[in-house]
Amino acid sequence: QVQLVESGGGLVQAGGSLRLSCAASGRTFSIYAMGWFRQAPGKEREFVAAISWSGGNIYYADSVKGRFTISRDNAKNTVYLQMNSLKPEDTAVYYCAAKGALRSYSDRRDPSGYDYWGQGTQVTVSS
Repeated sequence: QVQLVESGGGLVQAGGSLRLSCAASGRTFSIYAMGWFRQAPGKEREFVAAISWSGGNIYYADSVKGRFTISRDNAKNTVYLQMNSLKPEDTAVYYCAAKGALRSYSDRRDPSGYDYWGQGTQVTVSS
C-alpha cells in the first residue's frame, strides 16, 4: 500500500504560480511512477503530467506543456508539480497517483491504470 497526500493548492490570479506537493508513505516510493491528474466540475479526470520512477522519463499533456514542471525527490518520498503562467482553465482539483510503470502513450494517461490516489487539492485561478 502507498498513501499519498497532496498539498499546495489555493487561489491564485491568472499568470501566477503554485507548487503542488505529493508526499508518499508506505511501500517504497522510489519504485513507482507518479502522475498528476486534474478534474474540473462536470468534467472527467484528465492527465496532466507523469514521471518515471527514476525521473528520467517525463510526459505532459499538451495543455500544460511549457508551463508546468513535474519532478520528484525519492529521498523525500515526494513528487512536485510546479505550475507557472496559470490560466482560469487550469482551475480543478489536482490529484497525484502512483503506478508500477509508465508504458504506452495511452497507458500513462489513463487514470484507471494508476493503483494509488491522493485525496486531491483544489487549485482556483481567477481571471
